[in-house]
Amino acid sequence: MAGPEDAPVFTISAAAELAGMHPQTLRQYDRLGLVSPQRTRGRGRRYSLRDIARLREVQRLSQDEGINLQGIKRILALENEVERLRQQVDLLRAVAEPGRRVFTAGPQGDVVAVPRGHRPARITSTGALVVWRPSAARD
Repeated sequence: MAGPEDAPVFTISAAAELAGMHPQTLRQYDRLGLVSPQRTRGRGRRYSLRDIARLREVQRLSQDEGINLQGIKRILALENEVERLRQQVDLLRAVAEPGRRVFTAGPQGDVVAVPRGHRPARITSTGALVVWRPSAARD
């Protein structure tokens, strides 16, 4: 979900000043895919606060940590993947309410929790898959 920090409001010169860089550096980072600002109809770059924070992070990794730009690109891609996976785990945890341990996958691929002790309806014609988590071993 986009917030105010995602609003593309800064021109390249303003973003460069806020990030403490030369505008040509921002153009290079855009070409390399490190920071991809939004574009106006005239193809001008517009940077958000999130873009500026990313520019500062690229600069920190490059100058303070000595990481080359390809390494930084990989680090940023992995950070994005970790965030995407965290969101997916949060979504799955929200589905797994306490007391519900059985899930079924519907024809559209959606996950549906089924109350413990209830058997999901058989949907053999659609090929739905029923998955469950076995209860913990008891001593």
